[in-house]
Amino acid sequence: MGRLCIIARSVSPPSPHPSPMSAGLNLAQLQAVHYTEGPCLVLAGAGSGKTRVITHKIAHMIERGLEPRRIAAITFTNKAAAEMRERAKGLIGRAAKDVLVCTFHALGVRMVREDGKVLGLKPQFSILDQDDVTSILKDAAGGTTDAATARQWQWTISLWKNMGLNAAQALAQAKDDHERSIALIMQRYEERLAAYQSVDFDDLISLPLKLLRDHPEVRAKWQAALGHVLVDEYQDTNATQYDLLKLLVGERGRFTAVGDDDQSIYGWRGATLDNLKKLPIDFPQLKVIKLEQNYRSTSAILRAANNVIGPNPKLFPKTLFSELGEGEPVRVVDADSEEHEAERAVARIQGLRAAANPPPDWKGFAILYRANHQAKPFEKALRKAGIPYKVSGGTSFFDRAEIRDLCAWFRLWINSDDDPAFLRAITSPKRGIGHTTLGALGQFATQHKQSLFAALFSPMLPAALPRRALDGLHEFGRYVNDLEYRARQTLGAENARAFLADWLKEIDYEKHLYDGEDSEKVAAARWSNVLEFCDWMAQRAGGQIDDTAGATTQMEIKSLLEVAQTIALLSTLSDREKDQDVVTLSTLHASKGLEWPHVILAGVTEGMLPFKLDDDGGRQQKVSDETLSRLQEERRLMYVGITRAQRSLAVSWTKKRKKGREMVAAQPSRFIAEMALDKTTAREDPREKLKALRAEFALKAQNAAKVA
Repeated sequence: MGRLCIIARSVSPPSPHPSPMSAGLNLAQLQAVHYTEGPCLVLAGAGSGKTRVITHKIAHMIERGLEPRRIAAITFTNKAAAEMRERAKGLIGRAAKDVLVCTFHALGVRMVREDGKVLGLKPQFSILDQDDVTSILKDAAGGTTDAATARQWQWTISLWKNMGLNAAQALAQAKDDHERSIALIMQRYEERLAAYQSVDFDDLISLPLKLLRDHPEVRAKWQAALGHVLVDEYQDTNATQYDLLKLLVGERGRFTAVGDDDQSIYGWRGATLDNLKKLPIDFPQLKVIKLEQNYRSTSAILRAANNVIGPNPKLFPKTLFSELGEGEPVRVVDADSEEHEAERAVARIQGLRAAANPPPDWKGFAILYRANHQAKPFEKALRKAGIPYKVSGGTSFFDRAEIRDLCAWFRLWINSDDDPAFLRAITSPKRGIGHTTLGALGQFATQHKQSLFAALFSPMLPAALPRRALDGLHEFGRYVNDLEYRARQTLGAENARAFLADWLKEIDYEKHLYDGEDSEKVAAARWSNVLEFCDWMAQRAGGQIDDTAGATTQMEIKSLLEVAQTIALLSTLSDREKDQDVVTLSTLHASKGLEWPHVILAGVTEGMLPFKLDDDGGRQQKVSDETLSRLQEERRLMYVGITRAQRSLAVSWTKKRKKGREMVAAQPSRFIAEMALDKTTAREDPREKLKALRAEFALKAQNAAKVA
């Protein structure tokens, strides 16, 4: 089964003489690292060193005789997995390469590839991205639906899947005609996925769960192999992930869940605090360990954070503390409008830099807000001041749907057995080959244990498909083979540029983009991305490679096919911004897990944070359970924002804000009052402070000149 998770076995109690590897851990961290005998919940407050605990626990288990290949740590993002893998490598060296650090979904892929045959899936099943799903949903509804509606269906279906519901169950529980119609579309969508030998992102959790729940022999196999499973960011798990974890660890319950109920901010995508409530019930022997010492923020910042989160009900009460000193008071900045607020944010950044010697790097500053649209005035103000910045959380160029369409064709040239690439290429753009034909091809390929492309040319396929469908498939297959041959012969930048231009014209890709978008402006932008990407490919064929510093290196001329073979490496280019010295603009959700020396929380007004509650500001005596739950999650979002700051924090709000085309009066968020700041130190006018600093510097310069 390869490198997966650990098989638990009896581990002796921790030695009274801790390993040198545990040096530098506080008592609570040591306790979490050394407890391996049963189920363990580590409540890791913000900045309390949870990744350090996980990596040291891995090292501790290896030190006590556990094979590295039997250890797994499950994270929620590839970025978090990469960081954990790197830190484990720094701690335990080469042994870290045998530890599996992966996301829930990556583990799901492994399980389904290994045992999906009992569900009727071949090991080379296709994993569809969001654009593929949207396209299939539009097709399932008859092809007349716009993309925006299909994405709304996709969102609802995803929530149902995260709750563990299939189409039949969703239909049975539907509240109204609207939900019933979506459930019926979900039913047709499930049929198409089965026919295409494909799964979507949510299936990578629900299918492993089905494997373990409905197939005792598969469950026995995995439970025999898995032992102590470490789960990071446990508070972000949904109902399906919790059920999957329970079946993976079985009755022995050898796992460590690391999380923080105060940082649960993803309820809108299915995460539930019920998973924390269930742990002590489902695992009565659960050991709860709290990490309350914060190594990130000053006491002033933590006091504001503790005060804000105070009104929320506590599953496991804890209070963060710091030994980094009191630090600067948390400041509150009011502004007349969003533009005024942005000007004051810029003035604060300039003031903090002017007051320090040497001035802090730009990358030490972040402006955080509730919604993406709030970034615009800050971008304008930063550009006007000549301050470099980046907007975090945007789509990578190489993740754009149009670029992934082209890459699917390239992948198919290189590896004709790549079924996900086949499905994307044959439908982007559409070639008159419908889901019925593709479904029949998928069933034939599964039956004969072939890839979809190989099945095209099987002498037995004519018996399974009508002549017209067969002709369409054969035409596509021949065209792909022809493109592969031509790409292999195409050398140099100009030839590559001409080849790509001819190819795009042959498949009429520009028309495909315009037909698929409601907005002509959006379609034009997507086509511009395609042209930019093709130019980049052509430059690579000509041997011109841009390095991360922006310089151009001349390498040997390559064929277009050779360039296409490097497609898998393109995603690394999206990391160029990582080490740039720029101010970060980010939503609060995207900021989770990050930290900066200086943070500005912007737009902290009622209606934005907390976001549009239905209780006229939440001050009525009777509030619905749903509204109360939303308020508590918004309060946790504020808490997450506060605890991103290391040395200084400013919270700003506007007296007026835009609502459509109008300006409406705004009130400071209730969360500002809940921070319980000292009124004598909280209020700040950044422009006056910057003005005073400049006057002080000018006076010093004059005095120095007189002395000289």
